[in-house]
Amino acid sequence: MSQSIPVLDLGPLREGQPGALDRLGAELRHAFTEVGFYFVRNHGIDQALLDATFAEAERFHAQPLAAKLATKIDEHNIGYMPMRGATTRVNAVGEVALPNANEAVFFKRELPAGHPDVLGKARFRGRNQWPDLPGFRERILATCDAFEALGLRLLPVYARALGLAADHFAPYFVEPMYTLRMTHYPRQEPMAPANEYGLSPHLDTSFMTILAQNRIPGLSLRLASGEWIDAPAPEGALLVNGGMMLRRWTDGRFLATPHRVVNRSGGERYAIPFFFDASYRATMTPIAADGGAGREPPITYPDFMTGYQQANFHHAAVDGKKLELQGA
Repeated sequence: MSQSIPVLDLGPLREGQPGALDRLGAELRHAFTEVGFYFVRNHGIDQALLDATFAEAERFHAQPLAAKLATKIDEHNIGYMPMRGATTRVNAVGEVALPNANEAVFFKRELPAGHPDVLGKARFRGRNQWPDLPGFRERILATCDAFEALGLRLLPVYARALGLAADHFAPYFVEPMYTLRMTHYPRQEPMAPANEYGLSPHLDTSFMTILAQNRIPGLSLRLASGEWIDAPAPEGALLVNGGMMLRRWTDGRFLATPHRVVNRSGGERYAIPFFFDASYRATMTPIAADGGAGREPPITYPDFMTGYQQANFHHAAVDGKKLELQGA
């Protein structure tokens, strides 16, 4: 099974070996035109930090509901989303399923109270809501820093995969947007409805999703053949995929691969995906194969994400209605 998902080794690139960037670019191009997921090794993130982050996810969700609701999710998509607080709609694969059987908490870049975007109430640029858990904030910010550094390190590989100069994406990722989601999937009963998922079949929205390996199974992805396979968890590797933003930016050349979560392990399952995107005000013009402008019009992060949030998250409904995401 693991041979179905390509593996990229960043070791030679980090060591500065000649030709490493172009080789990785070719491997990434294959991964995103054939599978839509890849593993990355020698990524530079300490396993102890990842283990501590999983432990913090468990600690957060072990709090009483009242304590979690004290940081309830807001219009910036920051904070705690209660169990079954989202239904996958606009990015669903197949029929819309039941509300997702998970609870989650979301964190973004730490912004000071006096930041112009905070004062101006810019959408998705609010302040994090932190639980009353000693050491939690510091550990989560360290995790975000580590994932962000990896995302930035991978950008030249993405550029070379598209036949572009290695620094092509750099101007679009000055203070990039990101979201760390810490999800709890409770055990699902064997007799649960067939269309109940921890996370129903869907496409991510992101340019890049980085996922730390989970020792509890449950994640599966759909290959281009239509076959669903369980995602393996090779030691020391991170799983990376692209979403609708990457697909749009590459004019449909790179895949956004459907995936889902079903927790029938008999135990509790936690996940810590990191969604990495362009800067808030960067204008993303789809890039055609010849390097010119692609078919879809340019779009910015807030335009893209506002429609998605209103369509899928129950707290973000407008006048009680869900909106459709345009241009994705």
